[in-house]
Amino acid sequence: MRIIYLALALWGAVHPMWYFIQWFRAEGLNLAVMVDAWTMNTASIGLVWDLTIAATVLSVWIIFEVYKSRQYWHSIAILATFGIGLSCGLPLYLFLRSQIGKN
Repeated sequence: MRIIYLALALWGAVHPMWYFIQWFRAEGLNLAVMVDAWTMNTASIGLVWDLTIAATVLSVWIIFEVYKSRQYWHSIAILATFGIGLSCGLPLYLFLRSQIGKN
């Protein structure tokens, strides 16, 4: 499973980033324009909130688990979640978490 988690984390980093790069090439590095696009209609607003809530839940779980396990470097998955996306952060954390006990 560890290899699958790692592969999914890489896919979750590369695939969405491809679209973000395309967006930034077309629109420039103006995040306000991107946020406007994310809130263009109720369907996209719902998706933004769904991902925001899921990313927050994942972050709370990671913080709780890091506190218990003292594996502080696993917090990098929070940075991946909010810096790249949930599609990278979640499988990355599952990959990191799967090695507990193997250190």
